[in-house]
Amino acid sequence: MSKANKQSKPAQRQERSGMERLGLRVSEMINHPVAQIQRWVTIHRLDTDGDREWEEVMGLLSETDGIDMTFNDDESVTLRWEAQEGEDCPAEVHEAFAAEGEAPF
Repeated sequence: MSKANKQSKPAQRQERSGMERLGLRVSEMINHPVAQIQRWVTIHRLDTDGDREWEEVMGLLSETDGIDMTFNDDESVTLRWEAQEGEDCPAEVHEAFAAEGEAPF
């Protein structure tokens, strides 16, 4: 039987839940190189972020040791953390980002 005669099933696109999308977005922001150098990131709530998902992710973050959360007036949340033991950042890299201002997110 030739491959041309076989009908392949169309690839199904798996939709992510709101919780998965928000969790991935927050994780990517925290793990972004600029955020890792600065040791802080501001997370803005999007119109697509549901109340339940937002509260659940913020609850998980508040339970995480070593993260300080600041709830801002514009409904964003700023996360700050200290460097972990053994974590080192070259001073010139840190100064270069500090001179540029805020992170791009």
